[in-house]
Amino acid sequence: MHETTKQPKLTRCALATLMALAAVTGGMQAAQAADQEIPGAGVVAEDPWKVDIIYENDTHYRGKDNTGKTVGLSKFRNTLQLEADKKLSDGWAFHGVFRGTYDGVYDLNKDQFGNTAGSRSAADVQLQSTVNGVYIPAQWGAATNIGNTAVDAVEKILIGAGPGAAGGPGINAFVDGYPAQSGAGLRVLGDSWHNINGGVAFAVPVRPCNVDSRGCRDFGGYGDLNKDELASPEFNKRLDFLREAYMKKTYTLGDGKEMFVKLGKQQVVWGRTDLFRVLDVINPVDYSRNNIYDELQDIRIPMWIAQTEYRMGASENMQDRNLQFIWNFDKFRPNNLGQCGTPNVILDAGCFFRGMANLWDNGGTVANFAHFSTATAGVLNAGGMPVNGNMYMATNFGAHQIGIRNVDLPGWSLANGQFGMKFEGVSKDGLAFSVNALTYRSQLPSLHAFNSAQNPFTGKNPDPTSSLIAFDMVFPRVNLIGGSLDLQSEALGAAFRLEGAFTQGEEFANTARPQLYSSNRVFRGVIGIDRPTFVPFISTSRTTLFSAQMFWQHIFNHEEYKGPLGTYGMPDWKDNFIGTLLIKGFMMNDRLSPQIILARDFQARAFAVAPSVEWSITNDLKLTFGANVKGKSNDSDARWAWADCRDCNPYSPFTAYDQSNPGAGTGNGTGSIGLSGMEPLGRFRAGPIGAAFKENEVYFTMRYKF
Repeated sequence: MHETTKQPKLTRCALATLMALAAVTGGMQAAQAADQEIPGAGVVAEDPWKVDIIYENDTHYRGKDNTGKTVGLSKFRNTLQLEADKKLSDGWAFHGVFRGTYDGVYDLNKDQFGNTAGSRSAADVQLQSTVNGVYIPAQWGAATNIGNTAVDAVEKILIGAGPGAAGGPGINAFVDGYPAQSGAGLRVLGDSWHNINGGVAFAVPVRPCNVDSRGCRDFGGYGDLNKDELASPEFNKRLDFLREAYMKKTYTLGDGKEMFVKLGKQQVVWGRTDLFRVLDVINPVDYSRNNIYDELQDIRIPMWIAQTEYRMGASENMQDRNLQFIWNFDKFRPNNLGQCGTPNVILDAGCFFRGMANLWDNGGTVANFAHFSTATAGVLNAGGMPVNGNMYMATNFGAHQIGIRNVDLPGWSLANGQFGMKFEGVSKDGLAFSVNALTYRSQLPSLHAFNSAQNPFTGKNPDPTSSLIAFDMVFPRVNLIGGSLDLQSEALGAAFRLEGAFTQGEEFANTARPQLYSSNRVFRGVIGIDRPTFVPFISTSRTTLFSAQMFWQHIFNHEEYKGPLGTYGMPDWKDNFIGTLLIKGFMMNDRLSPQIILARDFQARAFAVAPSVEWSITNDLKLTFGANVKGKSNDSDARWAWADCRDCNPYSPFTAYDQSNPGAGTGNGTGSIGLSGMEPLGRFRAGPIGAAFKENEVYFTMRYKF
């Protein structure tokens, strides 16, 4: 039962959040009072501080996940935000946004997201060996190491004393055991969103890193956070409580030309579309706040940036022209994909990362890993009957054999800087456009495979052309060129927004390559249409806004191959399309605004429906009631499954078919034959909507402006 009736104590970080904001607020108010009335002078300053303070409570309740258990409270986030503006001397101005958060979910629902999340003992975590369609459950943890139980029993039949033997030494394919770990605080990878039977699976720690440090690694601002840091994420070494803090000034150059300068921590917005980031990639994004469903202005991660804008004004053929230069001189930072064990882990990627880091550091068991084909091997079972078909056995790995070894986060240097340039203009007939160029580090990680283990049967060194699914995490350099276009159609009464970008240097998972990744060129484009339309049953005095978008991603030189057991290569779709539709009405003199957002991932065959109602009780108090419901088609699981490269290892007899002669049964080939499952690559097929289809929520938000 969730502890939802107890009032949580404020953590040290939450207290720091509130005290810091109170101090800033008091300082601003004191400064404002001083500006408004200068003692002894009896005069009022022209430009006092302008300060707004906003409090928001956002509460979410989540239903049953894929295990059939109700998650319960998934967010109890309290946010205090201060916005301050001040005109300074010599034409300079300051703008600041300071935000502090305390999310009580880690105290109120600690069985799901706090100190007692996950399993209570090894018996709660079940991994499998699949033998001729029969599942052999086995415990994981201190009590029993798989490999000394179920796996050994199978291996005595398969390889104990050669084909047909009914007994033998019962060796383990890769390692006899590993140091026992606690069986508490674990979940099976992916159990919240897909069926784990028959596929690759392993245990993943889910408790905050101050409680359970297994698998904790800095993946770029997340992955190694304690409970206080999760509850109050803004107060960290990167000073994230500074949402914006910059100085700006406009220099007059004459002939109608100006030079605009902005320096400090800020968000630079290049995109003209909602939800999808095509050009808007200068700032990384914090998806741990609410997956993809919060406004981008609330989840962009501000960076220390210098920007200048040369405003050239009108010309013979243009109404306006601007040339902008961007230098992101901050230390590199990727997107926050969410730490495993928290409510929002987009694509469940943070759990895969943490589980793989734990496997590398401590060793562990992987369900259904060792593939053994007996189609032509003449193997007999203990009763002397032929054993035919494909078998998948849970396999033990020692430390430093499988998992994520290193995270290569680029340090600060001029070479690692990010630079951009944009030209934008408005034609004589009102056509607004931009041409953009940017060189930056990928904000999504790439996993580079290497072979770390010796062949346990021969003792030989690893084959450098094959992989045992061990990785280094890197963030490659990406170059982007693109543009945008806005136009109005009076005949249709609609506005059109178009945006496109071509990138070079992005890396994708690819099980057709020995290193399990490839570098590909990518095109992304979005077309958006906005049209206000009278809908009488909603309002006879105000139009209803209809806003539709279609996103397209195309990967050049995409690789996809059919093997005897499934499809392997690049799990990301060669061409992917996602559409959204927003319908927003306005009633009661715009005090009441019902809306619904529909999203459809056409390739993943997954969808989301998000109805809500905003009620502005006063100009300062707004309440929002809503829900977020996801779903998928019946064949989605089959579409999401992808070759996971269990069969890419070079260790006979647990290896791929000989690709030159796939009908020969087992072989010594090092390539994939398409042995597939939901883990780990199905998440890329499912996408952010499909991988969260069991995260159905209702929510209530109160926002008050002081």
